[in-house]
Amino acid sequence: MKTSIPTSIFVSACLGMLLFGITMITLGAVTLDIQSKFSLDAVSSGTLFAILPFGILSGSLLFGPIADRFGYKIILVLASLVIILGLEGIAFTHSVLVLKISVFLFGLGGGAINGAANGVVSDISNDNRGANLSVLGVFFAIGALGMPFILGLLDDQTSYQTVLSFTGALVFLFTIIFTVVKFPKPKLVEGIPLKRIFQLFRDDLLLIIGLFLFCQSGFETILNNWTTTFLVNSKGISNSNALYALTVYVGAMAVMRLVLGSLLRKFSTKAMVLISIIFLLVGTLLLSVTTSYGFVLAGLILLGMGLAAGFPVMLGMVGTRYSDISGTAFSIVISIALIGSVLLNYGMGSLVEWSGISNLTLLSFILSIVMLVLILFIFNKIQIKTK
Repeated sequence: MKTSIPTSIFVSACLGMLLFGITMITLGAVTLDIQSKFSLDAVSSGTLFAILPFGILSGSLLFGPIADRFGYKIILVLASLVIILGLEGIAFTHSVLVLKISVFLFGLGGGAINGAANGVVSDISNDNRGANLSVLGVFFAIGALGMPFILGLLDDQTSYQTVLSFTGALVFLFTIIFTVVKFPKPKLVEGIPLKRIFQLFRDDLLLIIGLFLFCQSGFETILNNWTTTFLVNSKGISNSNALYALTVYVGAMAVMRLVLGSLLRKFSTKAMVLISIIFLLVGTLLLSVTTSYGFVLAGLILLGMGLAAGFPVMLGMVGTRYSDISGTAFSIVISIALIGSVLLNYGMGSLVEWSGISNLTLLSFILSIVMLVLILFIFNKIQIKTK
């Protein structure tokens, strides 16, 4: 990777993003084991899934002001330790209350470490923020795909408690790395200027970027959670092939983010984002009109490619325009994105209850159009502000 950013800091951020990928997928991967251990019904299991995003949102809100005031090292170290507490609590507790607290801590640490990893890469990148953030995003996919793979591989040989426990030990190793790496100094050593924070909440460009990420995050979430159901019930595809198709979609996003690391250094950000929206529209169209498994795979590949650019490009813009208080700005837009993830996923569930899973493609099409309109607004605002 041709970049002058400090290697040790970038590697540390990649490890942090790897942990966030593990955070986002682990609870779902061990749900059946937890249900069996605690004799949980569907309602109780649903409560656990509701606690996790609340924890992630809390961590996302808190990390920015703390990072701006005290630096990234303290956030990465504390977030890692909180993740360890959550992991070990989920693995070994026999109390439902402690289980819920552990899930919250797990999400809290994950949300904070996600923001800190993106924030520190943005701060050290200067000219190639979008490209470096895109490469960083690949490690989220590695973490998200790796945990269920390991759990499945070891399912017959060891318990999920053992896997989570050893994962906690791995996180502790990462914590040691965060402790010894020298991170950038805090931006606001004299304290957080409240007036500047209020200005951020009134900044129309920042809020439009947040709204774009609201749609982006929600789009990713509904595809992650509803694609297999859609393919089985609406397209008549077997469950195993549907799961494979979902893996292909996630893999396409990861590969595209890796490729974007080079493309964003050569081509304009606007061109790459508009091409991504075209991928989303064509991918949605393919899912809508065909039952051919090959075309379904092609549609999901295009959707994965289309969603790859959203977070790296938007966060790169935020880091560039709000460099004096980038951690807090990141907190705002990432929190808006997470709210979109929760609300749009809930909305998709309500839509399924009302008129069926086939509406997945309708919602995907609507989100694609809204994102196109928002991105045109964003680039128009940037052009006006730079004149």
